[in-house]
Amino acid sequence: MPVRFVNRLNGLNRLNGLNRLNGLNRLNGLNRLNGLNRLNGLNRLNGLNRLNGLNVLTMSLMTDYLPRVQSYLDSRDWRDVPVMNGHRFTVAPLAQGEYNLNYLISSETNGLKLVFRVNIGTQIGRSDQVTYEYRALKLLAESGHTPRPCFVDDTRKILDRGALVMAYLPGEPLDYKCDLAAAAGLFAAVHQVEVDPADNHLIREDAPLSLIYEECRGLLAHYFESDLADAAIRDYLKDVMRWADSARVQEKYFTRDPWLCIVNTEVNSGNFVVNRERGSIHLVDWEMPRWGDPSQDLCHFCSPLTTLWKTAFRMTPREKKEFIDTYSCGIGDKHLRDTLPDRIRLRDPFVYLRGISWSAMGWVAYQTEFSGMKNPDTWETLQRYLDLAFIRSLFDPFLKD
Repeated sequence: MPVRFVNRLNGLNRLNGLNRLNGLNRLNGLNRLNGLNRLNGLNRLNGLNRLNGLNVLTMSLMTDYLPRVQSYLDSRDWRDVPVMNGHRFTVAPLAQGEYNLNYLISSETNGLKLVFRVNIGTQIGRSDQVTYEYRALKLLAESGHTPRPCFVDDTRKILDRGALVMAYLPGEPLDYKCDLAAAAGLFAAVHQVEVDPADNHLIREDAPLSLIYEECRGLLAHYFESDLADAAIRDYLKDVMRWADSARVQEKYFTRDPWLCIVNTEVNSGNFVVNRERGSIHLVDWEMPRWGDPSQDLCHFCSPLTTLWKTAFRMTPREKKEFIDTYSCGIGDKHLRDTLPDRIRLRDPFVYLRGISWSAMGWVAYQTEFSGMKNPDTWETLQRYLDLAFIRSLFDPFLKD
């Protein structure tokens, strides 16, 4: 057979082989693409199913407890609660969190409106959760920036859950773009409320950084031990925990120079009520206040994990400085004003750590077992926070120092 013909034949065979290979590659690529599309579709479907499940659970509990609250209000003698005495109330759903159901109760006689709060769970391991919150509101009653408490019942005889009644404050959530100065003034007022030691029932933060570290170790155990955990995120958070373990020695700054006050510890925008007509601002959720350093609330308020919880706002360094400066102008104690930058600098990474640890725990809990209220908005936020690039943006500046 002529060499030239053989070469052409070999070339044709190679070409056919290449075409078959290209076809196979395209087929494999198409199969992978189809598989990826099916996987993405499945992920979206699973996410949608979980979200729908959360919506059903939330609405079910709110609906289930509404007639119970109405029955409770109708059956009780309110002569020992002056603000409620002589009124018949109607009940309507108001809002819910992970650990409480909130109803708006309205008087049929004069339009008086109050909030009836049904406690579902606790974040601080308290069997007296609703009483703990009620007593905190009593301490803060004269601050001008918190709802006045009216009544508490933790007997669970008529209603099977603890119940708290407090003032209803109409308004809207805090807007970071225009309410930062007002929020700074609120914190300055709350942090300077004087508390009689005999009446102080609040959990005290004696070793604030170690307290956060130990809390985070417990929270992150749920993520580290879960089959759902992302390996890269798990490894990075373990590095962060090792750093935090060595950095918490700096809490001696707080123990040697304590400046203790009532701190809220949960200062996301949804926990504020701003009434622009009245020019008022209130912090309304007091589930887990502590007796601690004011940097707790200030760092938490400025944290990206807080501002991004319900909004798309991330505070710039300049905005943070202006907020802290405004707060300082409202503080009468010169020593606190002078030491505030150091207190915030030391506290910031630990506040971030607590936020991401709670998010990691919640991310697992929402997909497995969770005894509190499952909020669809919370689930969406948890998914955004459990992203390695976002987590690194929080902690890389500290780990590299």
